[in-house]
Amino acid sequence: MILVTGATGNIGRPLIDLLYSQGARIRGVTRSPRTAALPAHVEVIEGNPSRPDTISSALRGVTGLFFNPLAVQSAIGELLALAREQGVKRVVALSATNVDDDPADQPSRMRGVNHKAVEEALSQCGLEWVALRISVYATNSIALWAAQVRANDVVYGPYAASASSPIHELDVAAVAARALLTDELVGTRPLLTGPQSLTQEQMVGILGDAIGRPLRYQEIPPEAAKRAMIERGFPFPEELIDRLHALLAKAVGQPALTTNDVETILGRPALTYAQWATSHTDAFRAASS
Repeated sequence: MILVTGATGNIGRPLIDLLYSQGARIRGVTRSPRTAALPAHVEVIEGNPSRPDTISSALRGVTGLFFNPLAVQSAIGELLALAREQGVKRVVALSATNVDDDPADQPSRMRGVNHKAVEEALSQCGLEWVALRISVYATNSIALWAAQVRANDVVYGPYAASASSPIHELDVAAVAARALLTDELVGTRPLLTGPQSLTQEQMVGILGDAIGRPLRYQEIPPEAAKRAMIERGFPFPEELIDRLHALLAKAVGQPALTTNDVETILGRPALTYAQWATSHTDAFRAASS
């Protein structure tokens, strides 16, 4: 039995499908079971991983735990201790390629996620563990650009030449499934990136190709971009926007880190940003198109 936290999220949901296709029994934790829309073969558990006492009974009989730090927040040690008490053998957690950077350069800290603390807790928890160090998620493009793309053919933002290596969520889920179901990755911290270093300008062009419209990225000053994000209802603190922009500034004019870890682990090339864009066109198309 495998327990998946963040079961309805970008990684948890495809992970459930992959685990089931490989014969695993699955429990999915969600705060809202009525709206979770999880498959019938998933044992749906109502609970809040940031309050481990609410999912204590769900850990009974579980051999593997998928640990999403965004869902767990600061309850890292408490959840791992409870998992050990309940007989869990292995935990697979999401981390980040920038885990060792200055905390001020980690926007995830503004969302309550401390990847460094997660990895330290894993190494000391007494369980088998795997920490998946992830680059930028391709899905970030939806929050950053989808509203603009639906409205017009120009995406306004700072630092057009800033580069990243966006990773498809299906690759992260596939590696997580491998880590949970085999012994191949125990005790490792694989660096999972997309296969290409792409500038923001290039990514917007790729999105345009996917939806069949010519799109272009128009660089504007960071302060103007920040004001526009706030006006569009960006759902995080202003300081998070500042940290995101600081990271973009540092990545101008230099290739992003890319690794072969996804291909080595899965035995196939990592999915490209173009493949991601093609499978997410609905998010970028106006309702009438």
